[in-house]
Amino acid sequence: MQYDDFIGEVQQRAQLDSREAALSISRATLTTLSERVDPGQAENVGAQLPDELARFLEEVDDVERFDHGEFVDRVAEREEIGGGDEADAAFHARVVVDVLEEAVTGDALEDVRTQLPTDEGYDDLFELAESDSSPA
Repeated sequence: MQYDDFIGEVQQRAQLDSREAALSISRATLTTLSERVDPGQAENVGAQLPDELARFLEEVDDVERFDHGEFVDRVAEREEIGGGDEADAAFHARVVVDVLEEAVTGDALEDVRTQLPTDEGYDDLFELAESDSSPA
């Protein structure tokens, strides 16, 4: 998926006013994700993204252990589009992961998902992707 397509999809799905806002929530989500998963797995996902987005997954070398609540807090702090609202940040992160699911092939994102504990709420990140693929 090309950079313009990725950002356009994020903007549309998150119903944002600008591409800059879409880039901001993409950066916030991808950077936070890179802090939580193995650097090699983050780089595998990043290798399938345009360079403008891949760099957000490749900047972190140390894995930290934090729960989904902290994940959302970090996304909210990094977003440059609002007042750091956690509900908005959680939705934005789900949108970015949903687009990411379409942008990468193979098991790259599934490998990332297996590193996130299911008992800490991380399944919420994949909520949109799962609901889109489930039968109606």
